[in-house]
Amino acid sequence: MFCSNDAMALGVMHAARSYGLDVPGDLSVVGYDDIPEAKHFWPPLTTVQVDFAELGRRSVDILLPSGDDLLRPIDIVPQLVVRGSTGAPRHR
Repeated sequence: MFCSNDAMALGVMHAARSYGLDVPGDLSVVGYDDIPEAKHFWPPLTTVQVDFAELGRRSVDILLPSGDDLLRPIDIVPQLVVRGSTGAPRHR
């Protein structure tokens, strides 16, 4: 399950456990944000890390262009941080 943010991923993991599902044995969960607490969830959350400070700086550059800056592409590459909430499915 790919979630829009880490808080939602925590909710999914909690709900999965309440239904007797094992994360990651029955369900892999991935968040987005890499909040500081993500590594302390159980299991530790696999998540996508984005440099939001750089994203903000570049957004301001677009909003306040100078010369050809408006046409400059923005490449901010997110990083997948693999932790314990993802894995091969367990066969029953």
